[in-house]
Amino acid sequence: MATFNTTGVVNQSISRIGVTEPFELQVSRGQITGHAVELISGVSGGVGTSYTTVWNQNTVYAYLSTASVMKISSSSANDAAAGTGARTILIDGLDADYNQISETVTLNGQTAVNTANSYLRVFHIAVLTAGTGEAAAGSIYAGTGAVTSGVPAVIYGVYATANGATAAIWTVPAGYTAYLTGYASGYSNASATANGTISLCVRPFGSVFDTISQLRVSNGVQGWIAFQYPIAVAEKSDIEIRATSSAASSGVTAEFQLVYIKNEGAL
Repeated sequence: MATFNTTGVVNQSISRIGVTEPFELQVSRGQITGHAVELISGVSGGVGTSYTTVWNQNTVYAYLSTASVMKISSSSANDAAAGTGARTILIDGLDADYNQISETVTLNGQTAVNTANSYLRVFHIAVLTAGTGEAAAGSIYAGTGAVTSGVPAVIYGVYATANGATAAIWTVPAGYTAYLTGYASGYSNASATANGTISLCVRPFGSVFDTISQLRVSNGVQGWIAFQYPIAVAEKSDIEIRATSSAASSGVTAEFQLVYIKNEGAL
């Protein structure tokens, strides 16, 4: 999760050091009040002829309607406080009021551990500490409902051993406006003639998802779109990338980048 430098009483939307350092670098360094950047990426290995969110569950992502305590568990018993795999993880997201929250959770293998916070959105899971294996031994989940062999009935976030916690979804926190600067995608399929359609979708608060940009990607090719004029997305809006393919069992990677800026009067 990005952090903000909160010195000053108004947003600093000007360079602080002049021509000696790019404004964008100063934002990344946390030197510009109320500004932060995010790069969100997702991987899906089973995209077919129906749209799916680009994340490792190969489904259209189902969002929480009310903030809930997350059950954190792993598919491996070795991901535990004294195990050889992951021992502690960081989870971050949004609370019931769309404010950013995060916490550290100590794992207990396939047995679920409840979060202290209630989450309306789960953004990311990161492994903080691990045993002799120096990595997660299994897939780590954040979800709700009954947990079977370490997998919750409803999944809202996954850290997979193959590619980490990658899901091309993000929600604009309360009091901010996000500005989408661009997105990219890669596509692969066993059929040389297969291709994919990648959709950048936004759901304003209280509304429904709408496709604001599309990208057609050929097999084995990566495509990208940069917005000369960044697209403004209001607070509490959901952003995600969805994909569909001309052939089943396609692999898709996708990412989008944005800067989000605290609204005037919200400091």
